[in-house]
Order: sequence, then structure tokens, then C-alpha cells
Amino acid sequence: MSIGIIVMTAAGLALDLRDRRSSGEAARMRELANAAVEGLVVCDNMQIVEANHSFTSLACPDGSETVGKSLEAFFPTFTLDKLSSTIHAPLEAPLRVTDGNSIPVELIRHDIIYSGKPHQVLAVRDIRERKRAEEEIYFLAHHDPLTALPNRTSFNKKLEDELASNRGTGKCVAVLLLDLDRFKEINDLFGHLTGDAVLQFVAGKIKGVLRPGQMVARLGGDEFALIAPGLPSPEYAALTAEAILDAFDGDGEGLPSGATVATSIGIAVFPNDAADGKTLLNYADAALYEAKSDGRGVFRFFEPSMGACLRNRRQLEHDIRHAIMRDELSVAYQPQADLQSSQVFGFEALLRWNHATRGHIPPAEFIPMAEECGAILQIGEWVLRTACAEAVRWERPLAIAVNVSVMQLHSGNLPELVDEILRETGLEPSRLELEITESTLIKDVGRALEALGKLKALGVRIAMDDFGTGYSSLTNLRAFPFDKIKVDRSFIRSVHTNEEAAAIMRAVFGLARGLRLPVLAEGVETEGELSFLRQEGCDAMQGYFLAHPAPIAEFEQYTSQTGIAATHQKHELHLLRQGAA
Repeated sequence: MSIGIIVMTAAGLALDLRDRRSSGEAARMRELANAAVEGLVVCDNMQIVEANHSFTSLACPDGSETVGKSLEAFFPTFTLDKLSSTIHAPLEAPLRVTDGNSIPVELIRHDIIYSGKPHQVLAVRDIRERKRAEEEIYFLAHHDPLTALPNRTSFNKKLEDELASNRGTGKCVAVLLLDLDRFKEINDLFGHLTGDAVLQFVAGKIKGVLRPGQMVARLGGDEFALIAPGLPSPEYAALTAEAILDAFDGDGEGLPSGATVATSIGIAVFPNDAADGKTLLNYADAALYEAKSDGRGVFRFFEPSMGACLRNRRQLEHDIRHAIMRDELSVAYQPQADLQSSQVFGFEALLRWNHATRGHIPPAEFIPMAEECGAILQIGEWVLRTACAEAVRWERPLAIAVNVSVMQLHSGNLPELVDEILRETGLEPSRLELEITESTLIKDVGRALEALGKLKALGVRIAMDDFGTGYSSLTNLRAFPFDKIKVDRSFIRSVHTNEEAAAIMRAVFGLARGLRLPVLAEGVETEGELSFLRQEGCDAMQGYFLAHPAPIAEFEQYTSQTGIAATHQKHELHLLRQGAA
């Protein structure tokens, strides 16, 4: 009996020690589990036998218990098969919270021995932040961040979907392409922050007139596009265009002070005009170009003739970018003469484009195009370098005047470029005169002042070109360091026969004398205009009356010492004109 009691006591002690070890292991496991950030659930098949604090606080914000409940109570879409599959890869599932909400979570399973038996552990990760980040990334990938409108990617997908769903139904899909009239002037006058506010204002206005099923997107810059699907006929697209134009006819409430907004619209219709989205958009672009040419603030439907005009323009834009490489550009020179001494003192360098197949293209046609497509920076540098290199070869140290575009002045490196060219060519800085138009200065007054100050420090002369045709001539004359005023030829025309034109010119001469700035009159073509200018004390002139722009070889009588000696005694400009001819 003693031996039996000892054996039973030993067995009880062994069982007690085992239970204590199991309890200790469970306690330690529970402590480790509670220290985890992720939710941990120990389950026996679909039955929860243990859960850590992270899971309990996530699934039971009301403080209820999780132990003893089925996994299906928290994961309604969960099955035993899915539980088995999570051992290989994470599984996303909705977690049903006791307050009725649903939380997206990620689950992954591990097998363990718990209390001496095989169990499963589910790691439960809250992925709400990740989902929000994914949604934000998706939104940014498919929407314009400034206006929150769909972007070009979303527009193209929507257009292809609508074309597919409307094909063969007898319904039309209209594409309306819009851009803002004179939006560049808003940026120039009020700054880019105001420009951004205007774009947001426009987006709100267009969204306000959308009908069910329609979508507006911002394609870039001030360009917007609208899809109007399921139309009975193309004429219904005009109703949408009219609604948009009417939306901009209000008092401008919500716009920055002083800013006004108007838009032009081009319309192309599927299947009448094109059968695919890319062509439809190109045709809408052609119609938009026509609308802007017709006076802006209107809408135009695509017509077949517009496609040829657009292709012609696109081809010219491509060709102007390669004109330097193809050696199609040249510089013509027009003399400038002093009205008192009747002597030529310099030349203006004028760009010419002789297209390989189209022949001579007027500067008024290709220079604005070069500015729009960005080719003007390369072309402007080429003209400046070519003119300076040519002037160095002259025997007489005559001045050379070169026009500077708005993009060149505001590119940020014009002073450095001029300094580099002067060093490379060896031209004296005082012989170079850069002509700046008034409109060039308005875009960024601070940057323009800084650039002109650096150019003046190099010794280069600055002339205000096309005086009187800009925004604020008097303010510009006072603020900027000009050395000369060039009066636009529109003011010179008929000054000897039109008293109003004469009065304007007398006022300009009086203003220039007060500011001690010499005046050069452009576009002088008649003896009467010349006589008036001399009588009123104008300082200098250039124009057809003296000579047409031509290659510099035709003006050797002015650039060489021997040539000038032969014409030294010709004091009258009409005689100089005969000599130049």
C-alpha cells in the first residue's frame, strides 16, 4: 500500500508538472501574441480557441469575446478550403466587425502544436491604409491633379469603350475639344497661380453642364475634351457646345479679379467623320483650329477640308524643327540710315525660310509657328550666331540688330548665350543691338529686367521694337534700360497725308526727346513719309524706300571701305536708295 501511494503521488506530481508546463507555455505564447502588432488567431479548424489583443480590439471594438466563436462570424466569405489555401499565399478578405462595419484585411496561416494538439494560427493584417494609398495612386494615374478631372489615359479608354458600345447602333458619339482663348495672356499678366485657379474654374463650369453618360477630361495645359455618347444625330452635339459657351457668359463670379475666360470648341462625330478614336480626336483638333481662326468664342463642326489644313500645319511644324539641319534658313539684311547725315550705320538681320518643296514661306507665317512648337530657341540662337559672325567680316564697324523672341528672353540663359557668341565671333558688344518687343516684357517683368540688366552689363545695346503696339509703352520706357525706340511701320504709313497719324508720331517724337532716346522709323516707303520724318526730327529710318532686305553681298557699298568712299558724297536718302538698288 505504501508503494502504491508513492507511485500515485509520483504520477500526480508528474501530471501537475506537465499541466504547469503547459500553462506556462500557453501564458508565454499569449504574452508573445499580445505583443504582436498584427492580429493573431489560434483556431482548431474553424473554431477560435485563442486570440491576441490586436485582433480582439480590431474585430470587437465593443469589448465582446472572440474565443469560442467560429471564424465565419468574423470572415463570412471564409471556408475551410480557403483556410487551407492561406498557408501558401496571403489572402485578402473582409473582416466583419461587431459594430457592423467591414475592414479589409490580409490573412496568412501557419500550423503549430498548441496544448499538445495540431492547431492553425491566422495572422490578420489591417490593410486599410494600403488600400487608401492604392486608391490614391490609381486616382492620380487616371486623373489630373489640378482639376481632379479624368486625364488623357482615362479619356482614351472611355472613348474606345463608347465607340465599341455605339458601333452599329445608329447612335453617334461626339468628341468636343476645347481650349481657352488667350489663356497665355492670363498667365503672363496675372501669374501661374491665377492661371491654375482659372483652370479649376473652367473645369467646374464644364462639369456643371454635363449630362448623364458624358465625360470631360483635361488633356493638358488649357486643353479639355468632352465625350458625348449615344446622340441621335450630330446636331445634338451643338446643344452641348452651346451650353458650355453659355456657361462662360456669366459675370465671372469665382474668377480672380481682372481675369476673363472664353473658349473655342471643335467637334468631330462618330461614325460620320471617323471610325476610330485617334482620328476623331485629330479631326476635333482641326475643327478647333478653325473655330479659333474664325474669331474665337465659337464652335465648329469638322469638315473634310479642315483635315488637309491641319495636316499641312503639322507638316510645317515638323519641317521648321529641321530647317537648320536642312540648310533651308538664311539671313537677309536691311540697312538702317541716319536721317541727318544720310549715312547707313547698321543693318537689321531678318530671318528667311526657303522650304525645299514649298519655296519661300513668309516670316509672319512660320515665326509664330516656331514659337508655338518651341523651335524658336534653336532658330533664334542660329540667327544671332550667324549675324554676329557676318558682322565681324565687314570692313566697316557697322551695327547689327537682331530680334529676340519672348521664349529667348525668358529662357534664363540669353545673357550667357550672347556673351558666348560675342566671344566666339569676336564681335564688339557695342555693335550688337537686340530688339525686344513690348509684349515680350509683359510675361515676367522681374525676369525680363534681370536679363536686360545682364545684357547691358555686357555692353550690348537694347532697342524697343514695334513701339506703341504693346500693353504699356510709357511704363516700359521708364522701367527698362532701352537705348533706342523703333516705331512700328503701322504708325509711319500715311503720316504725310493723315493728320491723326501725324499727330501720333509728333507725340512719340516729343516723348522720345524728353527721355533722350533716339527714334528709328520702320517701314518708310515713300518720299512723303521721309520728308515728314526729317521735318519732325526723327533720328533714323529703315524701309523699302532705302532698300529691300537682301543678302549682305548686295550691300558691299556700305560694308567695305572702298564702297563707302564711292558713295560718301551722296547725302540724300533717295540717292542712297538708287545706289542700293
